[in-house]
Amino acid sequence: MVDHQYGLNDIVEMKKQHPCKKSTEWQIIRMGADIKIKCLGCGAVIMFTRREFEKKLKKVVKHHDD
Repeated sequence: MVDHQYGLNDIVEMKKQHPCKKSTEWQIIRMGADIKIKCLGCGAVIMFTRREFEKKLKKVVKHHDD
């Protein structure tokens, strides 16, 4: 399995597209035991457990430091 390196405010792409169909990119807005992400298309916020997030993560599009 690929080890994804991600952090707060990174832009990520999930395996499934959000139903708003405006964007496939999400911003990580909270990290801890749970991870909260915000859709960059419609602004919807979703919270996952870290395990569930890592399972659904496709790739990191942009690191916050870039």
